[in-house]
Amino acid sequence: MTYRSTIDNDSVAALEAARFGGRIVIVDKMEDVEAAYNDLKSHTMIGFDTETRPSFRAGVSYKVGLLQLSTPDTCYLIRLSHIRLDNRILKILGSRQILKVGTDVSGDIRALHALRNFNADGFVDLQVEASRWGIEEKSLRKLSAIVLNKRVSKAQRLSNWEAESLTPQQQEYAATDAWICPEILKELQRVEPKAEPYTIISVMPTPSTSQPQQRHKARHHRRHAHHHSSNKQHIE
Repeated sequence: MTYRSTIDNDSVAALEAARFGGRIVIVDKMEDVEAAYNDLKSHTMIGFDTETRPSFRAGVSYKVGLLQLSTPDTCYLIRLSHIRLDNRILKILGSRQILKVGTDVSGDIRALHALRNFNADGFVDLQVEASRWGIEEKSLRKLSAIVLNKRVSKAQRLSNWEAESLTPQQQEYAATDAWICPEILKELQRVEPKAEPYTIISVMPTPSTSQPQQRHKARHHRRHAHHHSSNKQHIE
């Protein structure tokens, strides 16, 4: 099968809407993180997305308010406007054994780095992968239309993601955006398998002013430890 390279907006609008039909779990308390982590770490591929409160005033911007991580049947909506970006979630985001599939993932990672510096690894960008099948479109809405013949709604994109509680419409929108990314990738591989591996995106933490000195000390410590070990081995 050869996928069409582009699709017009009218054709997309005529399609049936894609909807996540699984369980949506709001993670807005630290005690909720452990269960989400235990489930997510058991999967080898999950969906990934973020949402940020829109700004309608020049010079005003907001940090990421929501992180979505989705298995095939459960989507976790981690409310970063309510809780910190926990180390257990960072383990998921830093694991190469768990592929996180999204669109424009580098932009999302940069936004998350504004909250905490961490090692990001194991990310797969649909915008990169779809081109291997001859698809030129980059938006999730059009990628879904071409591959799954389903339309992803963007009606809630400019809603307030830092609100006290998320509406059912916001929850469905956010969950669908994350869940559908690996579904698109799996469908591409099912219909027309590619032997080449995915392009894995990894982003190292941005060094702070104190980190170079810390790395120098660490290198010095490793050299010293190796020298000590060699001497010890020689003595014994």
